[in-house]
Amino acid sequence: MKVLTLLTTLLVLSSTTLVANEKASSLNTYLSDKKQEQFNFDYDKNEADASILRDSWIAPILLNYNYTKSNPYTQTQVSESAAIRMDQPIFQSGGIYYGIKFAKYSKKYADYSVDVAKRKLIKDAISILMQIKQKDLQISRQELQIQNSEINLKFKKEQYLNGQLDSGFLDNAIIERNFVIQNLYDIETAKERLISTFSALSDLDYKIATTPHLELLDKEEFLKHNLILKRAGSQIQRDEFAKDVTVAKYLPQVSLTAGYNWTKTDSTVAVFGSPERDYYDYGFRASMPLNINTFRDIESSRIDYLKSKVVSQDKEIELIALFTQVMHNLKNLEKKKLLSLENKEIYSKLLEDTKNLFSAGYKTQYDVDTLENSVNIAQLDAKIYEIDKQVELLSLYEMYVNVQ
Repeated sequence: MKVLTLLTTLLVLSSTTLVANEKASSLNTYLSDKKQEQFNFDYDKNEADASILRDSWIAPILLNYNYTKSNPYTQTQVSESAAIRMDQPIFQSGGIYYGIKFAKYSKKYADYSVDVAKRKLIKDAISILMQIKQKDLQISRQELQIQNSEINLKFKKEQYLNGQLDSGFLDNAIIERNFVIQNLYDIETAKERLISTFSALSDLDYKIATTPHLELLDKEEFLKHNLILKRAGSQIQRDEFAKDVTVAKYLPQVSLTAGYNWTKTDSTVAVFGSPERDYYDYGFRASMPLNINTFRDIESSRIDYLKSKVVSQDKEIELIALFTQVMHNLKNLEKKKLLSLENKEIYSKLLEDTKNLFSAGYKTQYDVDTLENSVNIAQLDAKIYEIDKQVELLSLYEMYVNVQ
């Protein structure tokens, strides 16, 4: 069969993977400026949070000033003091290094999380735009069906008036015409809903906006450049360094301590020594906490790390299942598309024969018009199924990032 032959050829050629054709513009343009601005703030916040986390091992310098005024000896006495102190860890059994790495991969995980949310919104916008264009095709298709139903109604009315049919056949023709017209109204309503949703996501004019062309992909490429798996991988790395930070927290630590102190006393009461003095001190401090929950805390962080590895493996299983389902759906949609094209060929041949018979007086104009509409309907069906395939591929594109 012609359909099976074409399908076999398709499956041989479809060993390549989903790649978005972005010749015209960046995918970000499908999102409104306000939506993009929100995501930019998310990225900026991730950067700020990561910087705070990365430098959290640097201890603050404490500044202190004290002013006291009293009269314990019936005379006014004013005292001032100021101090600068530093207690800076310089060795934490690897905790400083692990903390910096933890901050790096925490940012990476957070950025991937924003990427996932952003990609989902882009996917929604493109999907809705595709569906709007599909509704236009469905409207054109429904209008052709309405024309055919009206042709059928005219033909049935003539047969009824000529006594060739009873009223039941005429009633069925009227009901059929009303049904296809009501379907047109439903499609137009659905299109308006899609337009409203699209306008909330994008600043583009849906009438002139184009959609990217998505092609087939293989499983290996899909998994290699998968955004969900990249995020899961960064979570594993983040939790691994979090575990190391937790362990280092309970190991010996060395800190450098230093300070500068200044005092001044202003009083009419006699005092020994100078009323103003200053001094400094420096040294180091070694410590190691002994906590009853040490091993429980370490075990908890280790469990988080092990769980993140299992989550990553589970995500890969889910993605393989999704990929398999999408490929199955695409094959079925391609069968429907090829069947529509085959129907078009059949109707085209019938149309050619009918025109010849019409010229010879054996067929009516009704027959010619009906078959012309049927040819166009079959062509529109093929285009509608092609958009269905693109929408199906979007579920893979949403998680696919071509690093090239």
